[in-house]
Amino acid sequence: MLKYFISSFMCFGFLLGLSQTKPIDLQPKDTVAHTDPYGIRFGIDLSKPLLSFINDDYTGLELVGDYRLTNRLYIAAELGNEKNTKQEDLYNFTTSGSYLKLGVDYNTYGNWYGMNNSIHVGGRYAYSSFSQTMNNYQIYDTNRYWTDPDYQINPDANAVNGFASGSDIAQEFSGLSASWLEAVVGVKAELFANIYLGASVRIGFLVSNKESDDFPNLWIPGFNKVTDGSNFGVGYNYSITYFLPLYKKAKKLEDKKEEKKEEELGAE
Repeated sequence: MLKYFISSFMCFGFLLGLSQTKPIDLQPKDTVAHTDPYGIRFGIDLSKPLLSFINDDYTGLELVGDYRLTNRLYIAAELGNEKNTKQEDLYNFTTSGSYLKLGVDYNTYGNWYGMNNSIHVGGRYAYSSFSQTMNNYQIYDTNRYWTDPDYQINPDANAVNGFASGSDIAQEFSGLSASWLEAVVGVKAELFANIYLGASVRIGFLVSNKESDDFPNLWIPGFNKVTDGSNFGVGYNYSITYFLPLYKKAKKLEDKKEEKKEEELGAE
């Protein structure tokens, strides 16, 4: 019995000595795999149905979507259709057509693990095909020779500002097109699981503008108002989208280090 006890004690001492020779890792590596969902996010621009409801002269619909390529980079697209009637001083016209925008968004916001919000910058190449109809027009006359007598008594009674009537016969100009480059700044925030509310501001620069010889393109679907002497235009959208996860992808080491640093800064 004593012999067995001594043998067990020596074996235990040997194992204890062996364990002490192995250095203790005070900073164990994180073996938990951090993954991010990748997939398609799609929805609509809320501003266009709302504007269609409150403005009888406008109808429009825009579908929006993006696909996550990397941790921060997304392929983005917008497809829309608009019809807008405008009243200017001398003429009334209607523009109707469709447009497509393709480009990328880069997320500058560092999410904590499990979050997928974004503050993004990006760019688009856009193309629009449309037609314009001049509904009616008046003739500009600086001498006001054709001024309506009612206008001299009560200017508010004459909607044409005293200019002579031109024509009430509608003229359609079809086969029109335009293309432009667009800079985008926007945000997307997750309201509920996989439901995102977004907003963006766009500044466009016209690259091409095919118009009729008889009537200029004064409003372009997707680009909005065309200003004389300028190729720049401004737009916006307010979107609601649904994210459809297709697969998960492990984060790179650099992404995990950046995420940890941002969490530490947030804790402070």
